[in-house]
Amino acid sequence: MPSTSIRKTEYDPERKTLSVWFVASGKCYQFEDVPPETFAEFRAAFAKGRFFNDHIRNHFRYRLVGTGHDPG
Repeated sequence: MPSTSIRKTEYDPERKTLSVWFVASGKCYQFEDVPPETFAEFRAAFAKGRFFNDHIRNHFRYRLVGTGHDPG
C-alpha cells in the first residue's frame, strides 16, 4: 500500500543502509546498520509510516543526505 508520509525507500544490503524520502518535506535520510530483515518487514508493512516510527526512527543512527522534492 502506498504511504502518505514516505515517498520512496532504497536499501543497500552490502552497507546495510536504508534511505528514506519523505512526502511532506522531500528530505532524504540514510539510516545505518539496518538489518535486511528489518527492511523486509518495512517493505511488507501495511502502514509504513507507523512501522518507520515504531521500528526505525530513534533505533538507528541516521543522517540527512538530501533536501527538496527530487529523489534523484
